[in-house]
Amino acid sequence: MDRIIQDEEYNDIVSSILSKKEFSEQMKQIKHHDSTRLNHLLKVSYYSYKIAKYLRLDYQEVARAGLLHDFYLDSVYDQDTIKDKVLLYTMRHPADAVENAKEYFQLSEKEEDIIRTHMFPLDVKVPKYAESWVVNIVDKGISTVEFGHKFSHQLSYMVNLYLIIFLYMMRIG
Repeated sequence: MDRIIQDEEYNDIVSSILSKKEFSEQMKQIKHHDSTRLNHLLKVSYYSYKIAKYLRLDYQEVARAGLLHDFYLDSVYDQDTIKDKVLLYTMRHPADAVENAKEYFQLSEKEEDIIRTHMFPLDVKVPKYAESWVVNIVDKGISTVEFGHKFSHQLSYMVNLYLIIFLYMMRIG
């Protein structure tokens, strides 16, 4: 996170979003995998920005839309039944994030597409722009790492158990 905080150009691009209380205060409060939603949004936004800049894409729109891609409120979802409706939740939250973002910020067509299609291929909305693909792929990578941290002890236990069984089978085989 230090790298993100120290990058002045990136911070200039996203400062209007981060300074909006309705965004930063709410996103700090919501857990997301192993951290907060704000931390997740910052990581996706920043790494997408760096890749887009390297690829000479519109890195400013990538930074902004990456920061807004999960800007929805959990209170709109019934937390007691959300586990039963994971597919509905997965397909609904990008549209909710677009609507929330449009309520507080001016979005370009490309920024809307980046936010709306960030769940492809789990959602059927296919990204139209290279910038949308960048955020989509970075989000998948960061979410996988975050999810892995959340369950790393169970994963480690399972790997060790399979390794023990494999070694035992090799010994008797």
